[in-house]
Amino acid sequence: MRVGVLAVQGASREHLETLRKLNVEAMGVRTPQEITASDALILPGGESTTIGKLMVRYGLLASVRVHAQAGKPLLGTCAGMILMAKTVQASAKDQPKLDLMDIAVERNAFGRQVDSFETDLEFKGVNSGPVRAVFIRAPIIHSVGEGVEVLAVYRDRIVAARQGNLLALAFHPELTQDLRIHRYFLSLSLA
Repeated sequence: MRVGVLAVQGASREHLETLRKLNVEAMGVRTPQEITASDALILPGGESTTIGKLMVRYGLLASVRVHAQAGKPLLGTCAGMILMAKTVQASAKDQPKLDLMDIAVERNAFGRQVDSFETDLEFKGVNSGPVRAVFIRAPIIHSVGEGVEVLAVYRDRIVAARQGNLLALAFHPELTQDLRIHRYFLSLSLA
């Protein structure tokens, strides 16, 4: 399996390191051809408007949509989740997005950078106890559409959801030593 991590802006290096610990062929992707060659794809955290604009500039939006619509696994963490959402509340008018997942998200829902935190979460589908979640200027999911499964909640706020091959997380699993979330994501290719 070859997993691409979008590497135009954001936390791609940490995802690549995590995937390599799982003995998966992982590569930073920056072109439509590299996205097409990926069996699974990760949209990392970073700044969602900047990532979206760079995706437009480099012609990547359509390639990511084709990837997802072909049933290949797609993981969006933090900014990646925002890009995947059909609805982004209070977003900038020039916020590019993929319109893939039937979720409504709010950017920076927990506050500013100084309000970042870590916590343990129960995550549906991941065994052996709670997962450590790192929230950095994190979004939340306000609502989910039909066919979207809520996987984790923090203080009555949805922070992880799945819709078929699409997995959206408000937090950064790549910033912990716990490999279970990435394993769960990779298992979507077997579903």
